[in-house]
Amino acid sequence: MKIEDVRRNAYSMPLTNPAFPPGPYRFFNREYFIITYRTDPEALAAVVPEPLEVTEPIVKYEFIRMPDSTGFGDYTETGQVIPVRFNGEEGAYTHAMYLDDEGPIAGGRELWGFPKKLARPKIEVESDVLVGTLHYGSVLCASATMGYKHRAVDHDTVLKGMKAPNFILKIVPHVDGSARICELVRFHLEDITLKDAWTGPAALGLFPHALADVARLPVREVISALHYKADLTLGLGSVAFDYLAK
Repeated sequence: MKIEDVRRNAYSMPLTNPAFPPGPYRFFNREYFIITYRTDPEALAAVVPEPLEVTEPIVKYEFIRMPDSTGFGDYTETGQVIPVRFNGEEGAYTHAMYLDDEGPIAGGRELWGFPKKLARPKIEVESDVLVGTLHYGSVLCASATMGYKHRAVDHDTVLKGMKAPNFILKIVPHVDGSARICELVRFHLEDITLKDAWTGPAALGLFPHALADVARLPVREVISALHYKADLTLGLGSVAFDYLAK
């Protein structure tokens, strides 16, 4: 294989059998279950990196079911997203993600810098309740419940939140273990078709775990819950801030 062949074909590892295909990455019937809750300001300050600013002690705990996505297939993920401000613009910082599929773990980490780890999240309807759980191995780390489709939610309100910028801290180490890339990445959801949106009463429990530390941002008060489905494209990112720039 020639040097130019390596340069032309290198976008993921392994070079000759990549873990995921090139984009675009389109999601059909992507299902969200999000519980917004109040947490401790000191806990948020300890995990949100400058130059992002925490606007209030709020966290969004998300379960996302992706039954049909180009390149990444069928999988489920969960994690914590924190409302932030960057250069005066409101957005969201992705703090932690856990999912059950190698392709989107590799693609998410390598392309955007998503903080993805392998675990077992699940969303299902049990009678009249929407249930989300996160297991890391055999251990329950998160449990969420919501009354199933109690009240419809205004689509414009949901779309406004979906169209806001998202931020991730991308870290790629050098071969000596030091940081070769350390960037704040900005990305958007694109070409969104919102299909339905609902709310209802909700509860959320987060439980301590050494390697899935969702309980590090404790639940002090549940504020609201959302359940909606949409088709969308996960847009590629841009560098918002380079921590290694001189």
